[in-house]
Amino acid sequence: LASDEDREGEAIAWHLYEVLGLKPEHTRRIVFHEITKNAILNAIEHPRQIDLNLVDAQQARRILDRIVGFELSPVLWRKVKPALSAGRVQSVAVRLIAEREREIQAFHSEAAYRITAIFPVPDTNGKIVDVKAELEQRFKTKEEARKFLERCENAEFPIRDISTRPLKKSPAAPFTTSTLQQEAARKLGFSVAQTMMIAQNLYESGHITYMRTDSVNLSELAIAASRETITAKMGERYLHSRHFTTKTKGAQEAHEAIRPTYMDHAKIEGSAQERRLYDLIWKRTIASQMADAELEKTTVTIGLNNAPEEFTAVGEVVKFDGFLRVYRESRDDEAESDDETGLLPPLSKGETLNYAQITATERFTQQPPRYTEASLVRKLEELGIGRPSTYAPTISTIQQREYVVKGEKPGKERSYNVLTLQKDHPITDET
Repeated sequence: LASDEDREGEAIAWHLYEVLGLKPEHTRRIVFHEITKNAILNAIEHPRQIDLNLVDAQQARRILDRIVGFELSPVLWRKVKPALSAGRVQSVAVRLIAEREREIQAFHSEAAYRITAIFPVPDTNGKIVDVKAELEQRFKTKEEARKFLERCENAEFPIRDISTRPLKKSPAAPFTTSTLQQEAARKLGFSVAQTMMIAQNLYESGHITYMRTDSVNLSELAIAASRETITAKMGERYLHSRHFTTKTKGAQEAHEAIRPTYMDHAKIEGSAQERRLYDLIWKRTIASQMADAELEKTTVTIGLNNAPEEFTAVGEVVKFDGFLRVYRESRDDEAESDDETGLLPPLSKGETLNYAQITATERFTQQPPRYTEASLVRKLEELGIGRPSTYAPTISTIQQREYVVKGEKPGKERSYNVLTLQKDHPITDET
């Protein structure tokens, strides 16, 4: 009996055992995380009995599902409409979405003026480059913002402080089911169900390990294979073997993270979507065993005459790319950060800068964002609700039942105010 190594898989093995009337002396249970010759031969060499604790756990879960579902669903049929359903996980997911919607409806946007300045400075070759700096405080009203710009007109801008500090970035852990679903949504635009379907194909073709897991462990075999691949492709300096531990409560540590079965296969044959998802898994796994990226972060504090206000300019230099050579993790809030941290030209403390332009832009506080499939999965996982195997079906179910709608909401046009001060020009005011 070689069904999957999770509670459901164990229950399937037990049901087959019962239905087929098998004899214990002639029956063995084997498990493997990947469909490769070595893994299967290894499993056959180490058979075991059916684990009745796992079977009982599945039965208990099944009963909980029925206590919740069978009790609540008929109420929905009577009160709302037929063919609806409730459940231990899906009802919680719907509640999270409903609560977020209430937050959005109750939200009142507030305006504030954000001040940014451009200081032209010569770089090492004498070429003029723009240093962008932002004022640390915001102004509530247009009058305050205008007054501040008027004070800037003939002011001096001395550099009060320059601090440089080394910075290290470490790679993310290898994929679990939920992190794979989130990253595939952000980087590849796949829905949660689509990601699972493609991952299932990759698993069945022997390209990746089992795709329903909440563990970030890698086997010693995988770590050794990664080490060889990194050394061969990039050299010793890029290597840094790590063991990750799972933070999710109730995670099944016996499982491995989702990784390629053969670490030396950077590319595979398959459909375009399979190749893209495999590429993501390969890069994430390899990056997890690579050296930290070493950066240098410079923060320049620019004063304004003898006033307390200060502008800040930030620059980052990559001293050693490390794992960034292969993979960068995406974040949900990337769209909102529009500060480009690039290189800064040489500057010295006490030096006085001249502005080319100082702008006060009216900005509005943003309402909490609606959930995407990926951010809903992350929230469920944070709260310890559902299992790797239930995220995708839950999200599909609540859409099919029309409890939630997935789609685009058109943005509302909103006019905002910009005050601009340019060197030797009066302040302009435009909407």
